[in-house]
Amino acid sequence: MFFRFLIVFVLVVLIEIYFFQIIKTITIDFTPGKRKLVYYIAYGLAAFNIIFSAVALFYPPNEWPVFFRMLYSIAFILLICKLFGVLFLIIDDVIRLFRWIGSYFQKAPADATEVTHHISRLKFLSYVGLTFTVVPAISFIYGMVKGAYKYRVHKVKVKSPNLPEAFHGFKIVQLSDIHSGSFMSSDPLVKAFGIVMEQKPDMILFTGDLVNNEAKETEPHLESYKLLKAPYGVYSSLGNHDYGDYKHDWEPGAKEANLQALKDVHAQSGWRLLMNEHVPIEKDGQKIALLGIENWGGNLNFPRYGKLENAYAGTEGYPFKILLSHDPSHWDMQVSQERKYKDIDLTLSGHTHGMQFGIEIPGFKWSPVKYIYKHWAGLYRQDNQYLYVNRGLGFLGYPGRLGIWPEITVIELERA
Repeated sequence: MFFRFLIVFVLVVLIEIYFFQIIKTITIDFTPGKRKLVYYIAYGLAAFNIIFSAVALFYPPNEWPVFFRMLYSIAFILLICKLFGVLFLIIDDVIRLFRWIGSYFQKAPADATEVTHHISRLKFLSYVGLTFTVVPAISFIYGMVKGAYKYRVHKVKVKSPNLPEAFHGFKIVQLSDIHSGSFMSSDPLVKAFGIVMEQKPDMILFTGDLVNNEAKETEPHLESYKLLKAPYGVYSSLGNHDYGDYKHDWEPGAKEANLQALKDVHAQSGWRLLMNEHVPIEKDGQKIALLGIENWGGNLNFPRYGKLENAYAGTEGYPFKILLSHDPSHWDMQVSQERKYKDIDLTLSGHTHGMQFGIEIPGFKWSPVKYIYKHWAGLYRQDNQYLYVNRGLGFLGYPGRLGIWPEITVIELERA
């Protein structure tokens, strides 16, 4: 632990020293008063980064209160952005080091113009480094302050010849990945759920990850969950974070008790949690099947608790089937691949969050998560089967969103 602390501490201090050289170079023409003010701000931010980086080595940030996790995230973002900025100076120093070494093998008279050029180059690189520090930092902090709560309604239509006539125009609102423990108050959830109810859904479906790790994260928000109501019910499934697998210091029996407590929260909220089972949804004498399974991960060794065969059993006679499955890779690897599940018309997933970072403009959609998940956001189709991947309502890790905004999905079913 000591050597790990020493290495991280030295790296952080070196980044701060390099970044301060950028500040010194840029402020060289400032008045003494302005320069001193900038120095104080730089010293303060450096101390902020160093302190939080040091504490995080001894006390894992995921166990901190939400407010301090937010401060740590700011410190981490600033440190990473500073690292990007100082890379330009580090590369320049490495080049000059090799040139200095090379100068021992050749005779060249000193040229005064080289010194002038060197100074102007240093200032240019300092401005470039500062730009590559400040612009990303402001962007990611905006994503924390505003982007995390910039709720967007995505409306899609799913057409199928298998849909009973009675369900033509049936409106489903899908939510996913709330991650309750990441919210400092219930106000954002109340706002989001208000938007949900404005859509006048016939049914509300939640596709997992209500918490980060523990059921107690839901305690401040219990009354908020109850705001979600629909004529044909509110149904839910579990995601990979709901099992507490990422918390490693459970007392004997505590992990199982935690999962049961989380199941009870779903029930208390008026949500019907589907655990590898199905329920019929009836409208005007006609029925469709709603299936829900536990988490089944196909990528990155996520757990496979889901048993689709159990949920599917007995649904053969239903003309239209909807499946709640948290991880979209399940659709890739089982639902759309195995012949016996080819009559599952619509699968609803979440999980990816769109990595909470990317670009979405009309006609173009990109996020780094696309290199991990083939289907990561929006509506996909293979033959007569559909998959919708919700971008998530909450956030995890980085406590914000940039470009990939939190999503409320409105799915309207149409008989083709």
